[in-house]
Amino acid sequence: MTGPVHNAIYAGLFGDAETEALFSAPAELDAMIRVEVALAQVQSRLGAIPPEAGPAIAAARPGLRIDPASLAEATARNGVPVPVLVQEMRRQMGEDPQARYLHWGATSQDIMDCGLALRLRAVLDLWEVRLDGILTQLGTLADRHATLPMAARTYGQTATPTSFGATVANWGWPLLDHARDAEQVRRAVLRVSLSGAAGTLSAMGPQAATVRAGLAEELGLSDPGHGWHSDRSGLGRLADWAAAVAVALAKLGEDLLLMTQSGLALVRIEGGGASSTMPQKQNPVGPSALVALGRHVMGLSAVCGAAGVHRQNRDGAAWFTEWLTLPQMCISLGAMLRLAQDVLGRLSPDAEAMARDLGAGAGTIHAETLTFAIVEELGLDRAKVASTVSQLCAKALTDGHDLLDLAGQEWPGRDWAELIRTRGLGLAPQEARTFFDQQRVATCDRSARCVT
Repeated sequence: MTGPVHNAIYAGLFGDAETEALFSAPAELDAMIRVEVALAQVQSRLGAIPPEAGPAIAAARPGLRIDPASLAEATARNGVPVPVLVQEMRRQMGEDPQARYLHWGATSQDIMDCGLALRLRAVLDLWEVRLDGILTQLGTLADRHATLPMAARTYGQTATPTSFGATVANWGWPLLDHARDAEQVRRAVLRVSLSGAAGTLSAMGPQAATVRAGLAEELGLSDPGHGWHSDRSGLGRLADWAAAVAVALAKLGEDLLLMTQSGLALVRIEGGGASSTMPQKQNPVGPSALVALGRHVMGLSAVCGAAGVHRQNRDGAAWFTEWLTLPQMCISLGAMLRLAQDVLGRLSPDAEAMARDLGAGAGTIHAETLTFAIVEELGLDRAKVASTVSQLCAKALTDGHDLLDLAGQEWPGRDWAELIRTRGLGLAPQEARTFFDQQRVATCDRSARCVT
């Protein structure tokens, strides 16, 4: 494959070596060989093939020397690598008569789908560690800055005060849900495939279901109790989950792009990217890559999901579409998880910049809170108070007088500024700390390493 992910110049920005390694030709080859050996061992124990065949095939495994490139020509001709792989394994077993029992009663898709499940288990293990790391970083930031006030924005306009901790928690809540959903994704994809040529496993006779269950146990996969050659719903679940995680991480990236823009600079990301001609700049490279990769994962997820439309018992075109999209989708999501950890590790809020931003509109950011405080304190009609506060906002913006000072003139006898300070953040601090608490519990439950 070519492209930025596989280009040595850009791989550090868009790639993920650890995830990519699990989709490499050696990793795929090793997984398929492991499945072939496990199948033979199970069949030998159950008497489906001679008892000495499985041990003989297993004994040959360490000595196998198969160059993935040597399979390319036959794979292009056959559309799958398994026939030539089995042929080469038998050739390297030499005169051993037990080699004939390799791949007994299975079909190429069984071997490839089981091998994919083994590799996806390692992928999900890697992602879970990274996702828990991101959640821990977000939880720490949310708790530490639960009461740090900043301006919330809706439709790109200043709305009401919130806290930086609550903003961080908003990044984290969907990721917390997705981390919990990861177990369902595991159940959907980490399952054995053994269906034979057309899904009936007829070549294995009355032992077929027992062999399938034994292979599942041997590989540490679940047994769905049925064939699933044309049922790609499990991988569709993975694609949907990957897109959902990508959306959450891209949202974090988009917000950081806005928070670091010139004239605002509400946060700092240490070690930002340099410009070739503008030495004053520290470009938010990490957040930009998160957004770009997020769009990439979402698009690939849609194509990968569409590959689930299989004609009849097996569909080469649909299967090939899956091969073209699933690895790249996973590598890009792995890159997003890696980048998010890096960005969050270098992120810190600028309290002074946030305070300046809060005061930039002559106190009009407090208009909503002020309106409800006046109604509650003085028992006045809400519509009339809202109308008056609206007029005061216009005056504050025109004349430069602070809205809360104007409110003191309009409704004297109350310290409106103090009331705003005590209630202006609403539930923001509570939500930040609640996220921290729930993140800790969820992360500790998954890791079993919680220290109280």
